[in-house]
Amino acid sequence: MTRSTDLSVRKDAARPAGLFAHPAQLGALLAFLGVALGAFGAHALEGVLSEGRLATYQTAARYGMYHALGLLAVGALPRPTWRAAPWLFWGSVVFSGSLYVLALSGVALFGAVAPIGGVLQLVGWALLFVSLRGAWVRAHQSA
Repeated sequence: MTRSTDLSVRKDAARPAGLFAHPAQLGALLAFLGVALGAFGAHALEGVLSEGRLATYQTAARYGMYHALGLLAVGALPRPTWRAAPWLFWGSVVFSGSLYVLALSGVALFGAVAPIGGVLQLVGWALLFVSLRGAWVRAHQSA
């Protein structure tokens, strides 16, 4: 079975609309933001934020990049695994976003939002596992 890695859409094909057209697009967006925000934190915030708040900011950047790479990987997998993509994306936005705001503002309430993003990420990873496990089982039942 061959799989095309061409991400373009034929004019005659039904084109997915919206932000979730392809998981790799979401991964690329998160990677861009991770590099940009990570560089900002490393260069502009060092010496401005306390050590603890800078560590929180770095955690946000690191987990955002982990999930960016995960979404790029999901984009290379068969389409049934793509159901994990919105969960991974929005989980990363909520988790990392709340940590960025917490680090920059010091408002503790945003720290309470981060676990919601973490749960969304966990759902995404669980969906990916279930999709991959199902594909493996189907492939080995027909063998």
